[in-house]
Amino acid sequence: QVQLVESGGGLVQAGGTLRLSCAASGLTFSSYTMGWFHQAPGKEREFVAALTWSGLTTYYADSVEGRFTISRDNAKNKVYLEMTSLKPEDTAVYYCAANRYGPPSSRDEYEYWGQGTQVTVSS
Repeated sequence: QVQLVESGGGLVQAGGTLRLSCAASGLTFSSYTMGWFHQAPGKEREFVAALTWSGLTTYYADSVEGRFTISRDNAKNKVYLEMTSLKPEDTAVYYCAANRYGPPSSRDEYEYWGQGTQVTVSS
C-alpha cells in the first residue's frame, strides 16, 4: 500500500527553475529519510539529495549542491526538490524514495520508490 508519487517535472530552458513534489502514503512518513535520485538514458540511477526524518540534516550530490534544495513537510507527507540554475546535464527521470535505516546517499538502501517524473533541460 506504500505509494510515492512524483510530480512537477517538465521542459525548462537552461538556467531555469523547477520544483518537484513527492506525495507519500501508506507509511509513517516522519520515520523515513527521504531522497531524490535521477536516471539519464543509458546511465545508472544516481543520488541527488536526501533529507533525514527530522528535517535537520541534508545531503547533496556534488553536482547539484548550491543549486538544488530538498525540503519536507511531515504534516503533509510531502518532500520537495527545488531545482535552480538547471543545466542540460540535469536532464533525467527523477525518482522519490524512502529510506528507513540505511545511509542516505546509498541507492540500494531505499525501500520504496516512486514512478519517476521527467525533467528535460534544453540548451
